[in-house]
Amino acid sequence: MFTGNYKFADRIVEVNSIFEKVHDYCKDYRTDDPADFSVTTNEADIDYEKSRSDLKSFSNDYYEELAIYRKICEQMPFYDTILFHGSIIAVDGVAFAFAAPSGTGKSTHAALWRELFAERATMVNDDKPLLRVGECVTAYGTPYDGKHHISNKIAVPLKAICILERGEKNSIERVSAKKVYSVIVQQTYRPMDVAALGKTMELIDRLTQKVELYRLHCNMDIEAAKVAYEGMNGVC
Repeated sequence: MFTGNYKFADRIVEVNSIFEKVHDYCKDYRTDDPADFSVTTNEADIDYEKSRSDLKSFSNDYYEELAIYRKICEQMPFYDTILFHGSIIAVDGVAFAFAAPSGTGKSTHAALWRELFAERATMVNDDKPLLRVGECVTAYGTPYDGKHHISNKIAVPLKAICILERGEKNSIERVSAKKVYSVIVQQTYRPMDVAALGKTMELIDRLTQKVELYRLHCNMDIEAAKVAYEGMNGVC
């Protein structure tokens, strides 16, 4: 068994794993501080991740990486933190989250922001960031950052969540929580533990009250990034 402590969203997690690879994967988040909670994997956890995957060709240590993060995210709601499936980018120290079903173009849209804003833009996480819902909402980078591995070990205040939809013309509108609630729920990790699930739904409700919500119809032109940014910052 391999053991190490890691800091995710300002919480220290003791990770106990069968394989060493997960510790290399999370090495930038390693800390010597005492743990708030611990997670431990076994062969059954690896088999469970395999059963959920469409591809069966990955190694067991890869599936253990997924199992570790799942176990972490099962406990994070008790620390007012949820896993949100989306791409989060910060411009001038303020973060914006983009969410949509897989294949819609979240990562591509975030790349347009990086192209448009250059050094003003910093990726928080391109796939599975953590959001802590307190007096404000804070977005955290994690090593679980998608196939392109684009993230930074930072914490940034989250201003808005934008739901992406494909469109020929670029347009953005502010929407109520009711209009996009189902999408936000779908893009949030929902724990199997009943108590953690209840806490997660409470946090989703609070999240939709504390950040601005938008729907963006967009193509893949860089103008889409300009329209999105200006729309979420009140620029005419």
